[in-house]
Amino acid sequence: MNKENVAGKFDQVAGKVKQKVGEAVGDQKLANSGAAQQVKGAAKEAWGNAKDTAAAAADKARAENHAEGADLKQRADDKAHDIREKITSTAQNVKDKINAKLDDVRHDLHHNDAR
Repeated sequence: MNKENVAGKFDQVAGKVKQKVGEAVGDQKLANSGAAQQVKGAAKEAWGNAKDTAAAAADKARAENHAEGADLKQRADDKAHDIREKITSTAQNVKDKINAKLDDVRHDLHHNDAR
C-alpha cells in the first residue's frame, strides 16, 4: 500500500461524511462536494493500486532476469570448464605420445649400440 492508496481511502471516507452531513442539513453544495471527493478518492486509490501492481511486476521481472542471468552465467562457466578439460586432456595426450616416441627412439639407440 502506498500513499495514493491511503490518501484515496481518506478522501472517500471524508467525502462520504461530507455528503451525509450536506444531505442531513439540506446543503446540496456540501453533499455534491462530498460525492466529488469520494470520486477523487476512488481515483487516487485506483492509481495507487496500479502503481503497486506495476512495482510488483517490475520486481518479478527483475527477479526472473536475475535468475536467468545466473543460469546463463552457470552455463557459460560450465562451457568454459569443459573447454579447459578438453585442452588439458589434449595436452596430456600429446605429451604421452611424444614420450612414447622418445622411448622408441631411446630403445632403438640402445638396441643399435648393443650391436
